[in-house]
Amino acid sequence: MSPLPELNLNLGMSKDNNFSLTKNGKEEVMVRTDSALRKYTISLVISDQEAGTITLQIDGKEINVPTYKLTVTDDKTGETQSFQVTRDVLRFAKTKTKKSLLSFFGFKKFDRTSHFYENIPFEPKLDDIETFDISAYRKLSHDTLVYQLERNGEKMIIYSGDISRFTRQEHDEKYFIVVDNDHGKSFIGDILYREKFLKLTPNVELRIIKRKQLPKNFEYDDKGDIKKLVYL
Repeated sequence: MSPLPELNLNLGMSKDNNFSLTKNGKEEVMVRTDSALRKYTISLVISDQEAGTITLQIDGKEINVPTYKLTVTDDKTGETQSFQVTRDVLRFAKTKTKKSLLSFFGFKKFDRTSHFYENIPFEPKLDDIETFDISAYRKLSHDTLVYQLERNGEKMIIYSGDISRFTRQEHDEKYFIVVDNDHGKSFIGDILYREKFLKLTPNVELRIIKRKQLPKNFEYDDKGDIKKLVYL
């Protein structure tokens, strides 16, 4: 059963009412004249602005993945908080080793090995900004918060929690991972604070800003650092 929306009741003045008060010798009454329904919205905006990197274990290897600015606000408090989120969904493709001249003499330490990953991200299809209502697709535990959405059969999740415990499920083709300094607890706490303050379960709106340059392939060194990006 859906929660009842919050009633936004304003007080007006009327003389056609039995409940009256006296003001300066004149009879006036207070009545409810505006019963407009009001339900507040929490907004999540995933920007195209790079914010840093996070180390993830993908296909058995730890690699550094770029993060982007994530902004959270709501239309009641107007308070804004910023976090980071991954946007690239990487899958291991191949490994190549470039041999040095000394390799022929048995000195392998001068060889250079590169690891290539294919990027299959979730991006806006047509417009520069795509908007999703994710209110009804939330899973919450004491230390993990997951939002889900689907677009034309393409499934995506937003995960907030301990990154080391994140495991992509087969049916979750794409994912965003929220990054903060407390294993996702800061983000989760911010969302729960807003929900409690707004009193009712609010709408949750996700907006994704399309990136101007979209990485197609990532090349990494043995340390997991990015050597090269190939763009579409």
